[in-house]
Amino acid sequence: MSSTATPLDVPRQRADWMTQTDEAILETIRDEGNMTPQALDDTFDIAAANYARDRLSELTRYGLVEKIGRGLYRLTDDGRAFLNEELDASELAPVEDAD
Repeated sequence: MSSTATPLDVPRQRADWMTQTDEAILETIRDEGNMTPQALDDTFDIAAANYARDRLSELTRYGLVEKIGRGLYRLTDDGRAFLNEELDASELAPVEDAD
């Protein structure tokens, strides 16, 4: 077995539980600042009720965002590290009482 690293098709290392929208949510919070689920739904024109809230809940569970107030979320240091390609999200373990 060779120890030579192979190039990645995708620069960020997503976990199996993540969606492409999760990356877009993280990028938007990084670029725009703290956001609510409704603001994210509006930004992405998501018709599914509570979609952003559900995704934010999952991202919080794995420590990539944190809830800082009623319905307001911000990026964590791990979230920034993931976006900067310094963290493999598949190595994150869920935190039980994240919300």
